[in-house]
Amino acid sequence: MKTAVVILNWNGRSLLERFLPSVVRYSEEASIYVADNASTDDSLKFLNSNYPEIGIIRNKENGGYAGGYNDALKHLEEDIFILLNSDVEVTPGWLRPILEEFRQHPETAAVQPKLLDLKRKEYFEYAGAAGGYLDMFGYPYCRGRVFDHLEKDEGQYNDRERILWASGACLAIRREDFYRAGQLDEDYFAHQEEIDLCWRLFNLDRQVIYLGTTEVYHLGGATLDSMSPKKTFYNFRNSLFSLVKNAPGRRIWLLVFARLVLDGIAGVKFFLQLRFSHTLAIVKAHFSFYSKLRRMLNKRRFLSQKKNYFQSRSILLDYYIIGQKKFKKTNKRAF
Repeated sequence: MKTAVVILNWNGRSLLERFLPSVVRYSEEASIYVADNASTDDSLKFLNSNYPEIGIIRNKENGGYAGGYNDALKHLEEDIFILLNSDVEVTPGWLRPILEEFRQHPETAAVQPKLLDLKRKEYFEYAGAAGGYLDMFGYPYCRGRVFDHLEKDEGQYNDRERILWASGACLAIRREDFYRAGQLDEDYFAHQEEIDLCWRLFNLDRQVIYLGTTEVYHLGGATLDSMSPKKTFYNFRNSLFSLVKNAPGRRIWLLVFARLVLDGIAGVKFFLQLRFSHTLAIVKAHFSFYSKLRRMLNKRRFLSQKKNYFQSRSILLDYYIIGQKKFKKTNKRAF
């Protein structure tokens, strides 16, 4: 299988300088590309001078994560796409287990390696940890990360596990599945578009797999810091987009209503913490959601929706009421 490692870049010369050496050194099984989202810094000059062997794809505009990758990948013909953040440090042999998974399991559409924190290498990293799930209200969490609580890597997730979503920080996907599922949704711009894509793969009876036998280190927050109100806006709005597009049955409206109420409670919590910009971000997220609701419903008409994507428990209840801050195997539903 021909494989492409594709790094999306926007004014990230310093990140390329720091993280490309490991990618070039340890990705001998793949061709490497940088998809540039109309950068205005000297990223391309740096690449041309220091990495002439790396392919450069020049996007005409900054379409964010979703638009940037959609624009770039249409120029490639490799069988496997590895969507890799520009702030990820890879490790020796990291690609081999991923490619072997695709060879041995034709039902596998996408793969995520173990995602560890570059700043604290013994801990899992927020963006994906050991694979993602959704709770009963559609809130995302991970094995190894529930809300802001990160587990220490003690080998507890050194396994092969079917998951609900793989992190966009390092997402390996078959080319045919990427296009069969409809690519990334550009209405998201950034954040949680990988959850939407994996949900659509699930509804097409394709599998997303976590592999604990390979690991990479993610810096995180290089594009939008976790405390950024803009990130709060995208996370709250885009999560609602995914529910409307992909959740099954008529109960979707009860689910959306419950989410709007819970989001409101989160907004009050931010307000009481004097984080007023985040409260405003949630308000803006809801109004943006309302303005695009008809558009999302139109997309829903052309997608398949199936049951049993959610976990049977609420991480809000587990985390804030019960005090359960680690992923529990009993929380995991059977596929």
